[in-house]
Amino acid sequence: MSTPAGFDELIHPATRLSVVALLAATEWADFAFVRDSLSLSDSALSKQLHTLEGAGYLEIQKEGGGRNRRTKVRLTERGRTAFEGHVAALRAIVDSAGPATGAATGAATGSAQRQPHAEAGR
Repeated sequence: MSTPAGFDELIHPATRLSVVALLAATEWADFAFVRDSLSLSDSALSKQLHTLEGAGYLEIQKEGGGRNRRTKVRLTERGRTAFEGHVAALRAIVDSAGPATGAATGAATGSAQRQPHAEAGR
């Protein structure tokens, strides 16, 4: 199977995909919010943000100074387009897998049929 159009190797790693998906749902996000939402360390998030920024997928803005310094990030139009294309490519991959095979369906059905009997014996 060939890779569908729009599949983005830069966005695909789980951490970057999580960052971009989170940012796609908002206009701007504080660094701390993204870090905490994704359970990342400052350095791990910073590395991913700078990789995405280098590709033109997001913008980093620093406000204030000293202890009051805040870092905010947002997806650029290029980043939003890349994310939407990547999601479409992932959907195309999943859709091309088609429905479950008979063996898999039978196994799932058999499992579902046995479950009520197991519950009845408890």
